[in-house]
Amino acid sequence: MLWSIFVILVILWLLGFSFHIGGGLIHILLVIALIVLLYNLFTRGR
Repeated sequence: MLWSIFVILVILWLLGFSFHIGGGLIHILLVIALIVLLYNLFTRGR
């Protein structure tokens, strides 16, 4: 589920670059998703 949310946010982020809509919010959500993704990858390895 986390991977699908991450992929959707990346697609929305790229669309934001193309059409300049909601750029700030999408950047913040993408950074939060990246932090959560990295946290899950590191904690799952232990």
